[in-house]
Amino acid sequence: MIAINNFKLPKISLFLFFLSGVFVLNLLGFNVIYSPCLAQSSASDPAAAKNLTITCTGCHGAEGLSNNSLWPNLAGQKKEYLAKQLLAFKNNERKDPLMNPIASSLSDNDIELIATYFSNLKP
Repeated sequence: MIAINNFKLPKISLFLFFLSGVFVLNLLGFNVIYSPCLAQSSASDPAAAKNLTITCTGCHGAEGLSNNSLWPNLAGQKKEYLAKQLLAFKNNERKDPLMNPIASSLSDNDIELIATYFSNLKP
């Protein structure tokens, strides 16, 4: 197990974060998040929505089904619920050492796209 801000992660999870490009700078002590998949996108672009979820798949699974009990499944969740949770992470109303930095990089449009994408997947 690896601890980040007193949050224990399996070693394989850390590897996935490095692969996705997220938390690399954070782990080195910088307060900067870098992720190539957090780019601006159109609200009507399904490919952009899938691209935005690349970072999510490190914990929540490629199809929104997590293999780890620490992280919830996102596939089939209600769109409004997902959007509300992402917004709460973004605004630090809900605290999590992994989700807050990721969500803080998302625009309102990105949150809408991600919530729509996962809500349309089969659980």
